Amino acid sequence: MKVLIIDDDADIRSIARLSLSRLGGMEVVEAAGGAEGVRKAQNEQPDVILLDMMMPVMDGSATLAALRSQPATAATPVIFLTAKAMRVEVERLRALGAAGVLIKPFDPRTLPGDVRALVESQLNP
Repeated sequence: MKVLIIDDDADIRSIARLSLSRLGGMEVVEAAGGAEGVRKAQNEQPDVILLDMMMPVMDGSATLAALRSQPATAATPVIFLTAKAMRVEVERLRALGAAGVLIKPFDPRTLPGDVRALVESQLNP
């Protein structure tokens, strides 16, 4: 499984990359912002995208809209990463079309399984 992590925090990207690649055996691609993430998603064709909600310039909602507007990434499952754990916020992100929402700080030991479970639930509703 190929995962694209779009997050402006280098530490979050590093922890997620190590977790997903070493524990989960996944191929990981990183982007430090929304515009870079949209470009990499088109070029890399990931199986799933982990997308930070709060980023400068292009936030998660704008990035998701850009991904959905491109035929190559319109159906790619997107899992939001957010520190806002309120149910209203999680429901709002799901309404935008997210496959799921993971709350920061996430547990690196369970991240690969969490990502797989959310992707599978998206593919087999």
